[in-house]
Amino acid sequence: MIDTNELAKRNAGFADGGSFADLRLMPSGSLTVISCVDPRVDPSDVLGLKLGEAAVIRNVGGRVTPATLRTLGMLSKVVQARTGGPGPGDNHYAVLHHTDCGITDLAAFPELLAEYFEVPAGDLDAKAVTDPVAAVRVDAEILKQKLRAGVFVSGLVYDVATGLIDVVVPPARVEA
Repeated sequence: MIDTNELAKRNAGFADGGSFADLRLMPSGSLTVISCVDPRVDPSDVLGLKLGEAAVIRNVGGRVTPATLRTLGMLSKVVQARTGGPGPGDNHYAVLHHTDCGITDLAAFPELLAEYFEVPAGDLDAKAVTDPVAAVRVDAEILKQKLRAGVFVSGLVYDVATGLIDVVVPPARVEA
């Protein structure tokens, strides 16, 4: 078990490196990644991201749920408060799903999934819970419908067996 003493020790090593100095609240790469909580799929490692380069939202399955959309709405308000405007128009929102995801095990619990997605259980098939390629298409489309015009949306699927990503939804600018 990794306890708090170990975490404090690791943090001291991090702090000694000083890599956090001069980082800004806004991601330097104008990137937000929506990904799964699975410990095999840390977007920083999988995508080679550096500290401060991207904002990362992690949840079960890396899904775009109503809660995810609310989080994105709150983040946009933070950007407005800090910049006085909507932020850079070239923001990129990448949905990162993966193979062998634990969310597929939840298909046996439709009531739980329906609550998670805030939809009737009868609408769960449209969420493609057991197919990461179809699911990333579903979630990228939701973002394209909900985000402001001008930003980019893409969808990626990480293969936990090979370590490679597949670009399922190439970056596309959201239209008005």
